[in-house]
Amino acid sequence: MSDSIIERCETKGLRMTEQRRTIANVLQESSDHPDVEELYARASARDAGISLATVYRTVKLFEEAGILDKLEFGDGRARYEDAEREHHDHLIDISSGEVIEFVDAEIEALQEKIAEKLGFQLKGHRLELYGVPLKK
Repeated sequence: MSDSIIERCETKGLRMTEQRRTIANVLQESSDHPDVEELYARASARDAGISLATVYRTVKLFEEAGILDKLEFGDGRARYEDAEREHHDHLIDISSGEVIEFVDAEIEALQEKIAEKLGFQLKGHRLELYGVPLKK
């Protein structure tokens, strides 16, 4: 990922207010998968004038522009991550809601092999695994 979220928004011609810039910076700095309420908490800690409605509108705008990916892990909360992050898959702990990012070369190769076997060239995928921790 070479450009920041703000740079990509500007390239796409989005009007970037100071509040949108704050929200974009919070997203850029996030290493997790925040939902709108968490984004609001982080953004409003930097700028008390940001409303929850502004965060909702901004996230929707960024998603529609292809800047953010919306992730739904079955817990009723839409979460977001930068659409241009390095490819990774997700393992979701259904007991805690923790989301673990991972990359596995064997899984990637198997997906390519399956697509080819079925007569397709794979152009992308999203893999989500759901589980609970093993008792040790």
